[in-house]
Amino acid sequence: MKLKTLLLFLAFALCSLQGSFAKTIKVLAIGNSFSEDAIEQNLYELGKAAGDEFIIGNLYIGGCPLKKHWYNAENDKGAYRYRKINADGKLVQKDNIKISAAIAEEDWDYISLQQASGVSGLTESYEPYLAYLVAYIKTLAPGSKIVWHQTWAYSKTSTHGEFPNYERNQTKMYEMIMEASQKGMKDNGIKKVIPSGTAVQNARNTFIGDNMNRDGYHLNLSYGRYTAACTWFEALTGKNVTKNTYAPADVDVRTAQACRCAAHDAVKHPWKVTLH
Repeated sequence: MKLKTLLLFLAFALCSLQGSFAKTIKVLAIGNSFSEDAIEQNLYELGKAAGDEFIIGNLYIGGCPLKKHWYNAENDKGAYRYRKINADGKLVQKDNIKISAAIAEEDWDYISLQQASGVSGLTESYEPYLAYLVAYIKTLAPGSKIVWHQTWAYSKTSTHGEFPNYERNQTKMYEMIMEASQKGMKDNGIKKVIPSGTAVQNARNTFIGDNMNRDGYHLNLSYGRYTAACTWFEALTGKNVTKNTYAPADVDVRTAQACRCAAHDAVKHPWKVTLH
């Protein structure tokens, strides 16, 4: 009887200890459809599988560049569709929301910024708007860490109207995004990157091939979005995503493993393709 009691006590203590290592991570994206692709699905579930709790907010305007984000911030415009995944995993949407209101809603651990995809590799498109936004966020949320969401190059056959900015060359677009992102981060003291662009490029070099997009620029709804979420998960938690047990039901085991490896390698080497 004493042995049984001791075992029960040890089991309870172990569960309590495991719970003490769980984290609640609050992340807000000031973004567009690329942040929608990356964090509005799978990220919460990846966290849950690892014993972590995510609270996720996404301020969305389709195709929104830094210039427009700054205009909306400066003028306190209620211009955003705000979708928030709470601690219970339920998604709630509010419309016509201001950046200031979303920032005030939580003590966000991380607030991400990103450039619109078509100009994401054009260094001259970043400033002065990125600098203004960084200063604005630091004023409203001094305890939050600003992170940069590095976005992905288009598929090789993309018909996107801004693909000519990169001579319709995927590799050139990827390299220009890397250059512009690094410069923007360095110039504004942003220390952490979420390397979704490198993760997607890594995945393209697996058997998945150049099939990561559903329309030439937005991510494939299953394994494409999963790859981006895996990248966010590892970058924000520091946990090796290749050991995570969650995958969407419509992603097979082999593909899920390729996505996780692509994301893991990107977090380790955010500025270069490492899967060949």
